[in-house]
Amino acid sequence: MRKFILAAAAALVFTLGAVRAEIDPKQFDPAVKPQDDFFHYVNGPWLKATAIPAEYSMWGTAMKLVDGNSTALRTLCERAAAKGSAGTAAEKIVGDFYASGMDLAAVNAAGATPLKPEFDRIAALKTPADVLGAIAHLHQLGVSAGFDFGSGADYANSSQEIAQLYQGGLGLPDREYYFRDDEKSKTLRTKYTAHVTKMLELTGDTPEVAQAGAAAVMRIETALANASLTKVVLRNPYARYHKMPVTKLQALTPSLDWNVYFKAVGAPAFTELNVGMPGFCQGFAAQLAQAPVADWQAYLRWHLVHDAARYLSEPFVQENFQFYGIALFGTKELRPRWKRVISSVDSGVGDALGQLYVAEYFPPEAKARMLRLVGNLRAAMAEKLKTLEWMDDPTRAKALIKLNALGVKIGYPDKWKDYSSLTIDRGSYVLNALRANAYETRRDLAKIGQPVDKTEWGMTPPTVNAYYSPLRNEIVFPAGYLQPPIFDPKADDGANYGAIGATIGHEMTHGFDDRGRQFDPSGNLTDWWTPASDAKFKERAARIVKQFSGYTVLDGLHVNGELTEGENIADLGGLRIAYAALEKELGDKPRVKIDGFTPEQRFFISYAMDSRSKWRPEVLRLIVQTDPHSPDEFRVNGPLSNLDEFAKAFDVPEGAPMRRPAADRVSIW
Repeated sequence: MRKFILAAAAALVFTLGAVRAEIDPKQFDPAVKPQDDFFHYVNGPWLKATAIPAEYSMWGTAMKLVDGNSTALRTLCERAAAKGSAGTAAEKIVGDFYASGMDLAAVNAAGATPLKPEFDRIAALKTPADVLGAIAHLHQLGVSAGFDFGSGADYANSSQEIAQLYQGGLGLPDREYYFRDDEKSKTLRTKYTAHVTKMLELTGDTPEVAQAGAAAVMRIETALANASLTKVVLRNPYARYHKMPVTKLQALTPSLDWNVYFKAVGAPAFTELNVGMPGFCQGFAAQLAQAPVADWQAYLRWHLVHDAARYLSEPFVQENFQFYGIALFGTKELRPRWKRVISSVDSGVGDALGQLYVAEYFPPEAKARMLRLVGNLRAAMAEKLKTLEWMDDPTRAKALIKLNALGVKIGYPDKWKDYSSLTIDRGSYVLNALRANAYETRRDLAKIGQPVDKTEWGMTPPTVNAYYSPLRNEIVFPAGYLQPPIFDPKADDGANYGAIGATIGHEMTHGFDDRGRQFDPSGNLTDWWTPASDAKFKERAARIVKQFSGYTVLDGLHVNGELTEGENIADLGGLRIAYAALEKELGDKPRVKIDGFTPEQRFFISYAMDSRSKWRPEVLRLIVQTDPHSPDEFRVNGPLSNLDEFAKAFDVPEGAPMRRPAADRVSIW
């Protein structure tokens, strides 16, 4: 998956053959040679001249799109709100949700009062069984507490939806945040405890009760974190797939009555499920039995108010921002309210907003152009697979079958979600959000035991992102992603293939990275590799891990090569495939220079420009510890230093920093 943030696009203009204006050699750094540091050669002056806007924790190509195109969604939401009941069904639900969020006076007057029935329910708990029932109820409302439960494709039979039980229930970004003993981590935990205390006070607790409650939250969450698997371990799909009868789960955790939970959460009857992390379930059961009910009450109240904070009055919003914005991400200012409400509308009723967005901003020509590009990249990857020197013929044949079976989704789904059973009005903003969550929970759980709906999307149409699904063997590009400069039909071939082409190749390669390669053409978790090809792949992948683990980010903190392995493989493979597709597209055409650069050079420049970003230290530290993507500087210089194609395009000599020694160069796909 490319690392981008939720947003929508402005209108696309389709005038083919024009030059991509953003590639301006005057903006490059003449003091840096491409052979020494390509990322800073292309982006150095931009990095020096660019200040991160106060409301963001990072800034770059993607966030510029997010910020600039928020106006497009605002126009749609305000137009829908003005129409009221005269609008279409999609306009009414979007308009009412948006209006409820923008009525700050009503939100402030309500405070946390709309949550009082939920707080009362938690206050009435008396036994561990009551706590489990309360967790089920909160799960219905979309509140993450205790663990995660929902539906998902069966890893062994990807055409079938089954129940899925996973670790969860933490308020910090990752389990490691509870255990690191460096001073920054200790300070962050202190700030987190203070934040939980303040939030509990805002719900009505006295300072003393809130402090005790925050201490209880930390005890429970630390125990849950201790029982959780690391992100690196979870990269192995076999570590998160343990299909078993419900009776076996019950025997694994005899103190819990899981059937009571499944009934309370609203799941249909089922007899088997995937228990993703059996050890976590045992840890949760032990903590439920050991911790006093009063501790669990504080924990549940905290997670309820934490998940609801952005929909509540200003004291909750500001306190939430103090920790999750300032302390954790280093953000200086809260985003304007209209931007935050738009994000909530997209999160809650994204298909309705998506309908309005697609009608306004995504013309049919965009889909047609993208399908052509995908076809070109697929053909280029097939040619690569046919000539890989390290892959044997039996594995090669199956790899080609998987590539040919790859599904492609562009722009928006073929059918929209039906929101007719969802009540959204201009009353309580937080209740609208909880009802939207409950709708999505019901819709998700109803899929258990049903065939997988291959038409479904994992992102809303306005999202600025793209992804590959190993269980569906498909690549997905929402309309919000398909806009200049990432996808610019006006651009020359070199620029376009270096931007959207590299992303298409990246997502395709995910089907053959360290995780994706373990799934067959239908999305089933199956070992389809011969031992010889498997060993050769792992040897090359290990070299990628070693390369990226050697990069230092800040304060001696290194990139986690194991955590970022899949994305690094996809970056390297995506670039090679996109470059091959560019060469095929250019064919025998003259290599005409634009602004002094050949098409091949513009390919790599475009890739580096679309990866430009600037991060606050706090969020950079967070992503290095939790994000499967490497920081963007290394996503540029890392793969390019392995590519003969890059060395040829810029005449990079042996021994230069951007030309890794021959023995260390990695080529997988």
